[in-house]
Amino acid sequence: MSLLSSARRIVVKVGSSLVTNEGRGVDAEAIANWSRQLAALAAEGRELVMVSSGAIAEGMKRLGWTTRPKELHELQAAAAVGQMGLAQMYESQLSAHGLHSAQVLLTHADLADRERYLNARSTLLTLMAHRVLPVINENDTVVNDEIKFGDNDTLGALVANLVEADALVILTDQRGLYSADPRKDPNARFIDNAQAGDPELELMAGGAGSSIGRGGMLTKILAAKRAAGSGAGTVIAWGREPDVLLRLARGEAIGTALHAATAKLQARKQWMVDHLQMRGAVTVDPGAVTKLRGEGKSLLPIGVTEVQGDFHRGDVIAVLAPDGTELARGLANYSGAESRLIARKPSSEFESLLGYAAEPELIHRDNLVLR
Repeated sequence: MSLLSSARRIVVKVGSSLVTNEGRGVDAEAIANWSRQLAALAAEGRELVMVSSGAIAEGMKRLGWTTRPKELHELQAAAAVGQMGLAQMYESQLSAHGLHSAQVLLTHADLADRERYLNARSTLLTLMAHRVLPVINENDTVVNDEIKFGDNDTLGALVANLVEADALVILTDQRGLYSADPRKDPNARFIDNAQAGDPELELMAGGAGSSIGRGGMLTKILAAKRAAGSGAGTVIAWGREPDVLLRLARGEAIGTALHAATAKLQARKQWMVDHLQMRGAVTVDPGAVTKLRGEGKSLLPIGVTEVQGDFHRGDVIAVLAPDGTELARGLANYSGAESRLIARKPSSEFESLLGYAAEPELIHRDNLVLR
């Protein structure tokens, strides 16, 4: 059975050769085909994110360049021009099937910085909640070699982690993963199922320093390993396989499935449990204890009686019962200073107290694990 059959939130990554028809410019027919499939999945209630390559190739076509430039500023210029065509194509094809789309450009710095990471996450979750399909690409117009993701397979995995996706689909120009390069070895064996993170997979792809794997299957294997860290399985499949996304969603086994060793919720909660040092803590009243432990609710600031520590938004903090024992731990939506301002207050007062309106919860139940 396919990893996608029960997946509710899916990140789909498509490679540059597929998007641009081997570098000849944005392939309208291919994007129309994927858009039709994405719309059908959205109609089933699935939440979708697209990670798309192709901006530089499209920019080169529009600028009349026949060879890929080597200078960074020229690559950035091509990306800036190409993003216009890429976004326009996705917008027109998705809207033809009743889906709104949004362009989101990310850099490594956006995901390395805690505040920007959480802001990006909130934006993407909000877009999906409003049935808008985010189309994500690396922001090639501003990055340099030191901060580039390096490839959009890595970006796809990071986005899967960011939005806590159930599955990552990497659409490529190969059928899937082989034990060796099938173009060179007639005895190459096709791998239909494996566990993400298996060291044998990296060895088969040539190893981390191999020129064989550079920009090829190795980056996809490493991306699957990264995605598995948050509990997402990965499927690597040929992007021009007829109705590939729909058939995967129906449970058909296509391509290579790399399974995560740990389930999504378990992986996230284990990560929080494993935090040896808390950045801070909040003490809650008996009513909040009942809501958290008995009803599985989120922690609202109105139930907080005391705030300890100088923590930041996104830090793991402890939730203490009135007697001081640790009741739970989770990711704080507000800093320690902000939490002190809104403790014992209803959400209707947050804007006047903080100067902005944000999440009503101090810790959302999805980001909270009981002890």
